Amino acid sequence: MRVLTSAQMQAADRAAIETVGIPAAVLMENAGRQVVAAMEQHLPELYDQRVAVLCGKGNNGGDGFVVARVLAAAGADVSVYLTVPASAVTSDCRGNLTALHALGLPVTEVADPAAWAAALADIAGADLIVDALFGTGLTRPLDGHPAEVVRGLNATGVPIVSVDLPSGVSADTGAVIGETIEAVLTVTLGAPKVPLLVPPAATLAGNLVVADIGIPESVIEAVSGPRIEVITREWAREQIEPRPDELHKGECGRVTIVAGSIGRTGAAQLAALGALRSGAGLVTVATPRACQDVVSGLMPEYMTLGLESTPEGTLAASVADTVLDQRCDVLAIGPGLGQGPGVRQAVRALVDRSAVPLVLDADALNAFVDQPGALTGRDGRDLIITPHPGEMARLIGATVDHVQRHRVEVARDLATSQRLYVILKGSRTVVATPDGAVLINVTGNPGMATGGTGDVLTGVVAAWMAQLLDAEVACALAVCLHGMAGDLAAEAHGEVGMIASDLAHRLGAAVQRLTTDGVGTAGAP
Repeated sequence: MRVLTSAQMQAADRAAIETVGIPAAVLMENAGRQVVAAMEQHLPELYDQRVAVLCGKGNNGGDGFVVARVLAAAGADVSVYLTVPASAVTSDCRGNLTALHALGLPVTEVADPAAWAAALADIAGADLIVDALFGTGLTRPLDGHPAEVVRGLNATGVPIVSVDLPSGVSADTGAVIGETIEAVLTVTLGAPKVPLLVPPAATLAGNLVVADIGIPESVIEAVSGPRIEVITREWAREQIEPRPDELHKGECGRVTIVAGSIGRTGAAQLAALGALRSGAGLVTVATPRACQDVVSGLMPEYMTLGLESTPEGTLAASVADTVLDQRCDVLAIGPGLGQGPGVRQAVRALVDRSAVPLVLDADALNAFVDQPGALTGRDGRDLIITPHPGEMARLIGATVDHVQRHRVEVARDLATSQRLYVILKGSRTVVATPDGAVLINVTGNPGMATGGTGDVLTGVVAAWMAQLLDAEVACALAVCLHGMAGDLAAEAHGEVGMIASDLAHRLGAAVQRLTTDGVGTAGAP
């Protein structure tokens, strides 16, 4: 499902009106009615409540006028508050404002601080507030009277439904740029917008509903500019084909995982478990000989390969030849390797010389912190990295806060500049590709913030890469299924009690649920 920026959404609106011939008034009517339909679905006893609808001067306010009219026609107790003088309402919206007056529905202007102060107590007495103040056109923090309105609405404690975006959010970034509505439900129009899917702004949207307002899908897909998409279950399900009866293990992908060190053997086992539970036919864990016996004893389903080790129980610098002599379809490197000169030299040699696709995580990424330019993909061999925000910050020389506030941008910039695939882990994991595409995952939960889940993901990515041999598809499918398995683990153990192996053991169930459930946005409310 395409995710649009402010400019892209405006371009889609123009194309629907000017090229397809859908009148702007029809799109506005559809928008208002779809918002009400979503409210009916998600808010019990809607028509027994008193609803205050707050409207601005532009199209978002026009949508709010339609919402108010439709609610009132269905019997709701509705009051409308206009935060600008009526004369400032744009021409596209004025007809819907006139209709409210014709129906005798009260519209109170609260265009200055005094009028706002006088009306706030009445608004606070409502059971529900509809935020139709600002839409996708906002590019700077709110100030003055609009900021005071947003601040006052949040302070009421009344549940708020936002039309298209919580007012105060920029449509182009996940950063919170100033005073912003804290919604319990956001009904976004035509297509999802970036801040509704990327923290921290996404946390202010509440439940998210994507409403079809009549803009053809072909129009949305044809919009030029950066390609950002949300990974849906419908898409993911199409990537998994039934296995033929005559299939044998050698055709299901051979994965070698370079992982582990003294005291960190669990990371190696979890990565291997993730690969096996994701369908890899043959998995080999290449690990320092100092800990090979421990790693081989953790599970019987994978093979182990002992590598020369240092006295500290980490990889020696000379292991590349031994690893590269092994036949595999994908080489994953990093979980539990530890750090040190030997590890750094070994990792860099493997990355430089490997002819098969690579998946790098954890300490494999730390090997490039002092020389990030050396972490580069090349023609004929895909390179996938899976940093968490701290690792990403070290790679690009930024702060974790910067990475978290600009997840889409930093992932895309690194992927395009270094010609690699970036899986930026965390809430709403981001997949960025060398050609600038960004895919946003919406499965998963806070319980996955526990040691080892990233190691499992390394194995999951490697397994799907070995089976599909398509890096973009493998990355997107892997993060979707990894998050779904995390959701299943949370259902069984709770977000507090779940651990990484709980997630890993539910990867098969995640595939089953994906292929048998109805389709829709993965993880959507």
